[in-house]
Amino acid sequence: MRSFLRAVSLLCLLALLSGCGYNQIQQKDEATKAAWSEVLNQYKRRADLIPNLVNTVKGYAAQEKDVLIRVTEARAKVGQIQVNASDAQSLAQFQAAQGELSSALSRLMVVTENYPNLKSDQSFRDLQAQLEGTENRITVARGRYIQSVQDYNSYIRQFPQNLTAMMFGHDQKPNFTVENEKAISEAPSVDFGAAQAPAQAPAPAAPAAPAPVAPPAASTAAPAY
Repeated sequence: MRSFLRAVSLLCLLALLSGCGYNQIQQKDEATKAAWSEVLNQYKRRADLIPNLVNTVKGYAAQEKDVLIRVTEARAKVGQIQVNASDAQSLAQFQAAQGELSSALSRLMVVTENYPNLKSDQSFRDLQAQLEGTENRITVARGRYIQSVQDYNSYIRQFPQNLTAMMFGHDQKPNFTVENEKAISEAPSVDFGAAQAPAQAPAPAAPAAPAPVAPPAASTAAPAY
């Protein structure tokens, strides 16, 4: 009898938790974790492509030392960050570092436009295509994560799920700030044209030539005898 009552109590408790959104909170929490793992996966794929890209560009444009160093340093900075997606400050630092790397890569791709031999190199073209594909995957993965976090945060704020979330310590999750990321990732404006020569004062106008004088008209009167 005691076992029966314990089983009934357990079933009632499970039903109560389910009705209060406990199971749904767990599902949505796992969904955000999976979406975040995919974001990290795509960022790592980009980081793995960068060394080969830098070495290929260096073979044709070693004089672009500053640009190459900037990309390498930005990649190293990204690798040093131990991100915690549940912590807003940690996520912001990760986002800023990734944005700096995106900006450095954008500048590098602008520089390569000045080297036709590099642009025609098959290995560079393959790396460029892979990098472009990865950037697209990052955008998709980050968008899915943003949507997943929004769905989770909206759900645990509703009644009665908010009581369940409070009881089991499920707080709202920080999210990417899309506007800031877009601004950080914007490609810099680079002008490789020669500096414009200072404007010269216009040469003084030549004096106007005097108008030609017409010869006197011939007389039509008959000569006198």
